[in-house]
Amino acid sequence: MSQYPQILGVFSRTQAAGVGHGATQGEYSQTTYWYVRRLDDDEYEVQPLNDHHVPSGLRNSITKGDFISAYAPEPRFYEQNTVPAIKSLQQKIRKGEEAYADGNLDEAEKAFLKALMIDELNVEANMGVGSVYADKGEFHKVKKVLNILLNQDATFVAEQRVRFNRLGMSLRKQGMNAEALRYYEKALEYHDKDENLHFNTARVYYDLGRKDECIRHINAALAINPNMEPARKFLRYVEKKGVPNK
Repeated sequence: MSQYPQILGVFSRTQAAGVGHGATQGEYSQTTYWYVRRLDDDEYEVQPLNDHHVPSGLRNSITKGDFISAYAPEPRFYEQNTVPAIKSLQQKIRKGEEAYADGNLDEAEKAFLKALMIDELNVEANMGVGSVYADKGEFHKVKKVLNILLNQDATFVAEQRVRFNRLGMSLRKQGMNAEALRYYEKALEYHDKDENLHFNTARVYYDLGRKDECIRHINAALAINPNMEPARKFLRYVEKKGVPNK
Protein backbone atom coordinates (compact mmCIF):
# COMPACT_ATOMS: atom_id res chain seq x y z
CA MET A 1 0.00 0.00 0.00
CA SER A 2 1.28 3.49 -0.88
CA GLN A 3 2.43 5.67 2.02
CA TYR A 4 0.77 8.66 0.32
CA PRO A 5 -1.10 10.89 0.89
CA GLN A 6 0.71 11.68 4.13
CA ILE A 7 -0.55 14.31 6.57
CA LEU A 8 2.34 16.54 7.62
CA GLY A 9 0.38 18.91 9.87
CA VAL A 10 0.30 22.70 9.96
CA PHE A 11 2.96 24.93 8.43
CA SER A 12 3.31 28.69 8.37
CA ARG A 13 4.22 30.94 5.47
CA THR A 14 5.53 34.45 6.06
CA GLN A 15 5.47 37.00 3.27
CA ALA A 16 6.35 40.67 3.07
CA ALA A 17 3.44 42.95 2.25
CA GLY A 18 3.38 46.63 1.35
CA VAL A 19 1.23 49.25 3.02
CA GLY A 20 0.62 52.92 2.23
CA HIS A 21 1.77 55.01 -0.74
CA GLY A 22 4.64 57.33 -1.59
CA ALA A 23 6.49 58.71 1.41
CA THR A 24 4.27 56.76 3.79
CA GLN A 25 4.87 53.45 2.06
CA GLY A 26 6.26 50.68 4.24
CA GLU A 27 6.43 46.93 4.63
CA TYR A 28 5.26 44.42 7.18
CA SER A 29 5.31 40.66 7.46
CA GLN A 30 2.15 38.61 7.09
CA THR A 31 2.04 35.06 8.41
CA THR A 32 -0.58 32.55 7.26
CA TYR A 33 -1.15 28.97 8.36
CA TRP A 34 -1.61 25.98 6.09
CA TYR A 35 -2.62 22.35 6.39
CA VAL A 36 -0.19 20.22 4.42
CA ARG A 37 -0.35 16.76 2.89
CA ARG A 38 2.43 15.09 0.93
CA LEU A 39 0.94 13.50 -2.18
CA ASP A 40 4.10 11.86 -3.54
CA ASP A 41 7.88 12.27 -3.47
CA ASP A 42 7.80 15.69 -5.16
CA GLU A 43 4.23 16.96 -4.71
CA TYR A 44 2.72 18.65 -1.69
CA GLU A 45 -0.86 19.85 -1.16
CA VAL A 46 -1.41 23.02 0.88
CA GLN A 47 -4.78 24.25 2.14
CA PRO A 48 -5.33 27.41 4.22
CA LEU A 49 -6.68 27.26 7.76
CA ASN A 50 -9.82 29.28 8.50
CA ASP A 51 -10.51 31.34 11.62
CA HIS A 52 -11.39 28.13 13.52
CA HIS A 53 -7.99 26.59 12.66
CA VAL A 54 -9.35 23.88 10.34
CA PRO A 55 -8.32 23.40 6.69
CA SER A 56 -10.90 25.03 4.45
CA GLY A 57 -11.13 26.28 0.89
CA LEU A 58 -8.97 25.83 -2.17
CA ARG A 59 -6.24 23.20 -2.15
CA ASN A 60 -3.09 23.90 -4.14
CA SER A 61 -0.43 21.51 -5.31
CA ILE A 62 3.22 22.64 -5.15
CA THR A 63 6.60 21.04 -5.69
CA LYS A 64 8.89 19.84 -2.93
CA GLY A 65 11.35 22.65 -3.66
CA ASP A 66 8.70 25.36 -3.42
CA PHE A 67 7.34 23.83 -0.22
CA ILE A 68 10.70 23.60 1.55
CA SER A 69 11.67 27.15 0.58
CA ALA A 70 8.45 28.84 1.73
CA TYR A 71 6.85 26.87 4.59
CA ALA A 72 7.94 26.31 8.19
CA PRO A 73 6.57 23.58 10.48
CA GLU A 74 4.23 24.58 13.34
CA PRO A 75 3.84 21.37 15.40
CA ARG A 76 2.65 23.13 18.57
CA PHE A 77 0.03 25.15 16.69
CA TYR A 78 -1.15 21.94 14.99
CA GLU A 79 -1.47 19.97 18.24
CA GLN A 80 -3.02 22.75 20.31
CA ASN A 81 -5.38 24.28 17.75
CA THR A 82 -5.98 22.29 14.59
CA VAL A 83 -6.18 18.74 15.95
CA PRO A 84 -8.89 19.57 18.56
CA ALA A 85 -10.84 21.64 16.02
CA ILE A 86 -10.77 18.84 13.43
CA LYS A 87 -11.87 16.31 16.05
CA SER A 88 -14.79 18.54 17.06
CA LEU A 89 -15.77 19.00 13.41
CA GLN A 90 -15.63 15.26 12.70
CA GLN A 91 -17.63 14.48 15.85
CA LYS A 92 -20.45 16.78 14.74
CA ILE A 93 -20.48 15.32 11.24
CA ARG A 94 -20.57 11.80 12.67
CA LYS A 95 -23.49 12.75 14.91
CA GLY A 96 -25.32 14.17 11.90
CA GLU A 97 -24.71 11.03 9.85
CA GLU A 98 -26.02 8.83 12.65
CA ALA A 99 -29.14 10.94 13.11
CA TYR A 100 -29.77 10.95 9.35
CA ALA A 101 -29.39 7.18 9.18
CA ASP A 102 -31.97 6.90 11.98
CA GLY A 103 -34.38 9.15 10.06
CA ASN A 104 -34.13 11.97 12.60
CA LEU A 105 -33.85 14.85 10.14
CA ASP A 106 -34.11 17.66 12.71
CA GLU A 107 -31.26 16.32 14.83
CA ALA A 108 -29.20 15.62 11.72
CA GLU A 109 -29.74 19.18 10.50
CA LYS A 110 -28.65 20.64 13.86
CA ALA A 111 -25.48 18.55 13.93
CA PHE A 112 -24.50 19.38 10.35
CA LEU A 113 -25.15 23.09 10.90
CA LYS A 114 -22.92 23.04 13.99
CA ALA A 115 -20.20 21.48 11.84
CA LEU A 116 -20.67 24.21 9.24
CA MET A 117 -20.16 26.84 11.92
CA ILE A 118 -16.60 25.49 12.17
CA ASP A 119 -16.10 25.13 8.41
CA GLU A 120 -18.82 26.53 6.15
CA LEU A 121 -17.20 24.91 3.09
CA ASN A 122 -16.87 21.41 4.58
CA VAL A 123 -17.94 18.91 1.94
CA GLU A 124 -19.23 16.18 4.27
CA ALA A 125 -21.33 18.60 6.32
CA ASN A 126 -22.73 20.32 3.23
CA MET A 127 -23.61 16.98 1.64
CA GLY A 128 -25.26 15.89 4.85
CA VAL A 129 -27.35 19.01 5.31
CA GLY A 130 -28.11 19.01 1.57
CA SER A 131 -29.63 15.54 1.87
CA VAL A 132 -31.63 16.69 4.91
CA TYR A 133 -32.99 19.72 3.03
CA ALA A 134 -33.86 17.59 0.02
CA ASP A 135 -35.71 15.07 2.19
CA LYS A 136 -37.57 17.94 3.90
CA GLY A 137 -38.46 19.50 0.56
CA GLU A 138 -36.70 22.76 1.42
CA PHE A 139 -35.65 23.34 -2.17
CA HIS A 140 -34.31 26.90 -1.86
CA LYS A 141 -31.88 25.73 0.82
CA VAL A 142 -30.81 22.76 -1.32
CA LYS A 143 -29.90 25.05 -4.21
CA LYS A 144 -27.67 27.15 -1.97
CA VAL A 145 -25.86 24.04 -0.72
CA LEU A 146 -25.44 22.71 -4.27
CA ASN A 147 -23.76 25.92 -5.35
CA ILE A 148 -21.19 25.42 -2.59
CA LEU A 149 -20.62 21.76 -3.44
CA LEU A 150 -20.42 22.12 -7.22
CA ASN A 151 -17.65 24.70 -6.91
CA GLN A 152 -15.34 22.40 -4.94
CA ASP A 153 -13.22 19.65 -6.45
CA ALA A 154 -13.17 17.98 -3.03
CA THR A 155 -16.89 17.19 -3.42
CA PHE A 156 -16.14 14.52 -5.98
CA VAL A 157 -13.09 12.75 -4.61
CA ALA A 158 -13.41 8.99 -4.51
CA GLU A 159 -13.89 8.90 -0.73
CA GLN A 160 -17.11 10.89 -1.10
CA ARG A 161 -18.86 8.59 -3.61
CA VAL A 162 -21.37 7.17 -1.13
CA ARG A 163 -22.30 10.67 0.04
CA PHE A 164 -22.64 12.29 -3.36
CA ASN A 165 -24.67 9.35 -4.68
CA ARG A 166 -26.95 9.66 -1.65
CA LEU A 167 -27.47 13.38 -2.16
CA GLY A 168 -28.20 12.87 -5.85
CA MET A 169 -30.80 10.22 -5.07
CA SER A 170 -32.44 12.50 -2.50
CA LEU A 171 -32.71 15.25 -5.11
CA ARG A 172 -34.26 12.92 -7.67
CA LYS A 173 -36.76 11.43 -5.22
CA GLN A 174 -37.97 14.93 -4.35
CA GLY A 175 -38.49 15.74 -8.03
CA MET A 176 -35.53 18.13 -8.20
CA ASN A 177 -34.47 16.60 -11.49
CA ALA A 178 -32.72 19.64 -12.94
CA GLU A 179 -30.59 19.93 -9.80
CA ALA A 180 -29.95 16.17 -9.69
CA LEU A 181 -28.89 16.17 -13.33
CA ARG A 182 -26.55 19.11 -12.82
CA TYR A 183 -25.06 17.32 -9.84
CA TYR A 184 -24.61 13.92 -11.52
CA GLU A 185 -23.18 15.37 -14.72
CA LYS A 186 -20.59 17.23 -12.66
CA ALA A 187 -19.75 14.04 -10.75
CA LEU A 188 -19.26 12.19 -14.04
CA GLU A 189 -16.63 14.72 -15.05
CA TYR A 190 -14.54 13.22 -12.25
CA HIS A 191 -15.73 9.59 -12.32
CA ASP A 192 -16.92 8.61 -15.80
CA LYS A 193 -16.12 4.96 -15.05
CA ASP A 194 -18.57 4.70 -12.15
CA GLU A 195 -21.49 2.51 -13.21
CA ASN A 196 -23.67 3.68 -10.33
CA LEU A 197 -23.31 7.30 -11.38
CA HIS A 198 -24.29 6.45 -14.94
CA PHE A 199 -27.23 4.39 -13.71
CA ASN A 200 -28.49 7.16 -11.43
CA THR A 201 -28.04 9.71 -14.22
CA ALA A 202 -30.12 7.46 -16.49
CA ARG A 203 -32.90 7.45 -13.89
CA VAL A 204 -32.94 11.25 -13.85
CA TYR A 205 -33.17 11.35 -17.64
CA TYR A 206 -36.03 8.84 -17.43
CA ASP A 207 -37.90 11.12 -15.03
CA LEU A 208 -37.28 14.00 -17.42
CA GLY A 209 -38.75 12.00 -20.32
CA ARG A 210 -35.49 11.97 -22.30
CA LYS A 211 -35.26 8.45 -23.65
CA ASP A 212 -32.09 8.68 -25.75
CA GLU A 213 -29.98 10.11 -22.94
CA CYS A 214 -31.49 7.61 -20.50
CA ILE A 215 -30.52 4.65 -22.69
CA ARG A 216 -27.07 6.11 -23.35
CA HIS A 217 -26.26 6.20 -19.63
CA ILE A 218 -27.74 2.75 -18.99
CA ASN A 219 -25.50 1.37 -21.74
CA ALA A 220 -22.54 3.23 -20.25
CA ALA A 221 -23.22 1.58 -16.89
CA LEU A 222 -23.44 -1.85 -18.53
CA ALA A 223 -20.24 -1.25 -20.50
CA ILE A 224 -18.47 -0.73 -17.18
CA ASN A 225 -20.28 -3.57 -15.37
CA PRO A 226 -22.03 -6.03 -17.73
CA ASN A 227 -23.38 -7.93 -14.70
CA MET A 228 -25.29 -4.95 -13.29
CA GLU A 229 -28.72 -6.56 -13.18
CA PRO A 230 -30.74 -3.44 -12.20
CA ALA A 231 -29.34 -1.70 -15.28
CA ARG A 232 -30.25 -4.68 -17.49
CA LYS A 233 -33.82 -4.68 -16.19
CA PHE A 234 -34.10 -0.92 -16.55
CA LEU A 235 -32.88 -1.07 -20.15
CA ARG A 236 -35.43 -3.74 -21.07
CA TYR A 237 -38.19 -1.70 -19.44
CA VAL A 238 -37.26 1.56 -21.18
CA GLU A 239 -36.91 -0.12 -24.58
CA LYS A 240 -40.30 -1.76 -24.17
CA LYS A 241 -42.33 0.89 -22.33
CA GLY A 242 -40.50 4.09 -23.20
CA VAL A 243 -40.25 7.04 -20.83
CA PRO A 244 -42.89 9.35 -19.31
CA ASN A 245 -44.15 12.11 -21.57
CA LYS A 246 -42.97 15.53 -20.35
